[in-house]
Amino acid sequence: MSRSAFDLVYDELRARWPHSTEERDVATPYGRTRVHVYGPADGSPLVLLPGGSATGLVWYANAPALGEQHRIYAVDLLGDAGRTERSGLPLKNAQDLIDWLQALLDGLGLTRTHLCGHSYGAWLAARYALHAPQRVDRLALIDPTQVFAGFRLSYLLRALPTLVRPNEARARAFLAWETAGTLPDETWQRLYALASAVPGRKLIAGSRPRMAELGVSALVLLAEHSHAHRAHHVADRAGRMLPQGEVAIVPGATHHSMPLTTPQLLNEQLRQFFAPTGPGGE
Repeated sequence: MSRSAFDLVYDELRARWPHSTEERDVATPYGRTRVHVYGPADGSPLVLLPGGSATGLVWYANAPALGEQHRIYAVDLLGDAGRTERSGLPLKNAQDLIDWLQALLDGLGLTRTHLCGHSYGAWLAARYALHAPQRVDRLALIDPTQVFAGFRLSYLLRALPTLVRPNEARARAFLAWETAGTLPDETWQRLYALASAVPGRKLIAGSRPRMAELGVSALVLLAEHSHAHRAHHVADRAGRMLPQGEVAIVPGATHHSMPLTTPQLLNEQLRQFFAPTGPGGE
């Protein structure tokens, strides 16, 4: 795979963001991190963490609405495809990811923030909220994986070819299977497929976070037709682990089609949850 092909599609998707979006490269001990920043400078901060291979650009359909009241920080994850560099300290385990995210928040000048993650990004967001609850106002988890339940065997078997010998064609086939009927944006699909084969990616596996110990107000949004896990099973477990949290199933969505194919519904739920006068408000 040509790295320039990924960069070309990356720039194409970047153009979908509002014109006033800023690009920041924030120094951390693990390398420089690319952050897409949008929204009023005095808006309450909201950090968005994408799923694997999605890059921070995946939030382009959410940024305009969420950026009306919030200062949005959409992050290219350390160890994944995108324009975050991996240099300096080695990335070895989940604690390194936590330390990197903390250094990133320090570099952005965020002593407290709302935090929202999808899939792998939700796993990281949950672990960070448990690690540093004093720095997280509210936590939103969008079809989180390895948080309340493990992956379905059928999902892992379908994903296996892209994990063992990743290439664009295998990634596109896997994505087409998981998102069938939802029609995610074509440019993003190309970015996802190219990202899956970027050399040197290092996604971290780790244990499930102890969600019953979470001391932060939380919202869990699950994709009705997620192939990664059974939505109703995860909803039941999340409801029992987070008795003070909110849990909802997003109709029609699949795991990888979120947040792209449900932006209006997703935006409204997130806006209500993160609003100061909304559920769990100040």
